[in-house]
Amino acid sequence: MNRADFPILARQVHGHPLVYFDNAATTQKPEAVLTAMDNYYRQYNANVHRGIHRLSEEATHAYEQTRKSVRDFINAPSEKECLFVRSTTDAINLVAQSFARPRLQAGDEIVISHLEHHANIVPWQIVCEQAGAKLKIIPINDAGELCFDEYRALLNDRTRLIAIGHVSNALGTINPIEKIVEAAHARDIPVLVDGAQAAPHMNIDVQALDCDFYAFSSHKIYGPTSIGVLYGKEKWLEAMPPYQGGGDMIASVSFTEGTTYNVLPAKFEAGTPAIAEAIGLGAAIAYLQNIGLDKIQQREQALLNYATNETAKLPGFTPIGTAKEKASILSFALAGVHPHDIATILDQYGIAIRSGHHCAMPLMERLGLPATARASFSFYNTEAEIDTFIMALAKTQEFLAR
Repeated sequence: MNRADFPILARQVHGHPLVYFDNAATTQKPEAVLTAMDNYYRQYNANVHRGIHRLSEEATHAYEQTRKSVRDFINAPSEKECLFVRSTTDAINLVAQSFARPRLQAGDEIVISHLEHHANIVPWQIVCEQAGAKLKIIPINDAGELCFDEYRALLNDRTRLIAIGHVSNALGTINPIEKIVEAAHARDIPVLVDGAQAAPHMNIDVQALDCDFYAFSSHKIYGPTSIGVLYGKEKWLEAMPPYQGGGDMIASVSFTEGTTYNVLPAKFEAGTPAIAEAIGLGAAIAYLQNIGLDKIQQREQALLNYATNETAKLPGFTPIGTAKEKASILSFALAGVHPHDIATILDQYGIAIRSGHHCAMPLMERLGLPATARASFSFYNTEAEIDTFIMALAKTQEFLAR
């Protein structure tokens, strides 16, 4: 866990060393990722799959090697169940329109929770509106934990899908995915898991979870933007119609005979893919696996515990989201100070945090808050940075109290 692997962490902001506590929004990139993408463009830039020349063969090998890495990263049964998409959001929209929409009828129901990111709310609102279906919401308690008994009570013969976040981006709550899936599967209800905030922090085993779909983004796990992954059980992916048309998703095209579609995973990967980004994602996965997700989780939990204990000593500091099982996200309020003011003043000390509704407006409404401030930690952060953060919070209070 070498901070020197991340070049950006050496820079200064407003004359102060950068303290980057906005990891839930996006993580910084290690040198290995930057080098892998640079090498592709410098050494073997070519399109994949369609060329028989040497550069295309090398690019195709590197691109598909990442798919093998993804399979291992989430313990998927097969590479063909691992689709490259643009992002977690893109993955959820794919499932919404290709899996859910053709199956939904008026009066059917989709179940999500009060903890969800907008990316796991709006696609379901859209398909429900298209089909005349209903969106049902799992309530949460004041600690930010799902009410499991109420969840089970929502399940019925009209429930067609559960779409649930593994970890809340706004509060850090870790949801009991195994129990959620088990209860859903007892009624033959498929489950999609939004894993955007879980993949950076813990080992993901889709076979152990037994979820039907699992989505995550590269840029949350120290890789580049503009690429993500959708895992789907083969039986569902085979039955689903293509999401987009063109390029590698076709087997044959004819004006007289029509179009036949390619096999998995190409069936869902239309057009020229994000090749350099896929190669960068492969490098990011290798980097994380070399450290070990268990070690990363232990380190980040230590940082969260330290921050939680030290901020408790700060007058007027209130943590928002106190679930027993949490990832390394600390959302909070500071008495008498708006979250946007907190983020603005902390930036002057070189500290990057997030303020606002965190793309979780229904959650903020449930909590009775317009916004929160959020510090989110990575294994490359330090206790000394947390001390600087707390010092800056105290200075913020002093400044605004004048």
